[in-house]
Amino acid sequence: MRICLTALALFTPGLAYAHSFGRLYNLPVPFWLYAYGATAALVLSFLIVGFFVTAKSTAALEQSRDLSDARWLQALRRLHAVTVFKLLSVSLLLLCVLTGFFGNPNPYVNFNMTFFWIVFVLGFAYLTALIGDLYAAINPWRVIAETLGRFFRSYTQGRWAYPARLSYWPALLFYMAFIWIELFGFTRPLSLSAYLAAYSIVNLFGVWLIGTTAWFRYCEFFSVFLRLTALMAPLDYSKGKLRLRWPFAGALEHRAESLSLLLFVLFMLSSTAYDGLRATVPWVRIFWNDPFNLLTPLMGKSPIYAYVELRPFYLIYESLWLLMSPFIYLGVYLCFIALVKRAGDSPLSVRELALRFGYSLLPIALVYNITHYNTLILTQGVKIISLLSDPFGWGWNVFGTAGQFRAPFLPDMAWVWHSQVGLILFGHIVSVVLAHHEALRQFPTRRQATLSQLPMLFLMMIFTTAGLWILSQPIQSGM
Repeated sequence: MRICLTALALFTPGLAYAHSFGRLYNLPVPFWLYAYGATAALVLSFLIVGFFVTAKSTAALEQSRDLSDARWLQALRRLHAVTVFKLLSVSLLLLCVLTGFFGNPNPYVNFNMTFFWIVFVLGFAYLTALIGDLYAAINPWRVIAETLGRFFRSYTQGRWAYPARLSYWPALLFYMAFIWIELFGFTRPLSLSAYLAAYSIVNLFGVWLIGTTAWFRYCEFFSVFLRLTALMAPLDYSKGKLRLRWPFAGALEHRAESLSLLLFVLFMLSSTAYDGLRATVPWVRIFWNDPFNLLTPLMGKSPIYAYVELRPFYLIYESLWLLMSPFIYLGVYLCFIALVKRAGDSPLSVRELALRFGYSLLPIALVYNITHYNTLILTQGVKIISLLSDPFGWGWNVFGTAGQFRAPFLPDMAWVWHSQVGLILFGHIVSVVLAHHEALRQFPTRRQATLSQLPMLFLMMIFTTAGLWILSQPIQSGM
């Protein structure tokens, strides 16, 4: 049994890899060594926050500086930088589609796989957390829609008013479908191009149906995802002004508008955690070792020996857990918010408190994503330099860089582990700080605010421990 499970883990791509494209590092350092340290650091951070974070410091955190008249920004305007970026974004989308349809089918030598999955989905998201929501201005689908609107004026106005009750549910459903494709779609250049072409048609139809404003606010999931990510950026561009603010302060300037948006935030966290969890030995054993003796009587043998018959059911099993993950996180989150309400004696409902504290989870979602996927940028993302010269994989060398960065950059494993643990710890501490700032605004006294955050501290400790445990569980070890 042990040998069979090992072989299953090593030779089945769907189990051995936790991402649609590229290879992830495994972390062999013992988990317990960091779990205790991280938990202790979180407790210490809460004590520091409880003593030093005050209403006065909260007001200071909300201050910002207007950069609208900065010389460098005026220079960018004179150069029509936004227009250039719009043209570039549409060109890159078109290149991704064309290279998939007509280029080399090998995903590692085709431009679209590396650019979309690594440069855009990962790299641009991390860049957004630094420079703000640039995507809102250069979204290629929005640019195409607005261009069509210049020729057909009624096109971008929509045919029907967007139903308020739908809120962000369409964006959440698109986001779930995207993550499912990422984890289980086994995309190749051709299928990725087909997905992008289909999504382009959906976007153009959606704009025709409900208009540009509603579609890109509530339905286009990249817009929602990157808008939430931009709340953590020190730069904020809104209402025609560019502001410099404290990092992560944007999470205090806004609140989740609805349950669907809160679920979107939770799915940002749960989908990454699940991607790591499904690649761990204990998770694989739950199904294939049948510890509860549910499948063995039906199959007449252990599930591991019925792999061919059970593989489709295992895909359904994993898909259901992925789709359920944000609702599981929501249930846990609401339980702790109920404790927050009780500890702080708040007159607000659990739902209202959950919406107000929801954005304090964004730093955790960001660092989880970085720690889980950042090595893909080092192993595959650097190859985009060579792929730019040969996007179709036909042997071109347009920019003279075709032979550069072909080999992946492999950092020291100890550096990978310590940086990942440090990032997880940093993200959770920031979340604790944000939650405490929010508590000071929601509760009348500092004592009530501090007491209300004891349950949130415990929740952060759970997230920290779970995240570190997932990172310390490579699929090949322990068998």
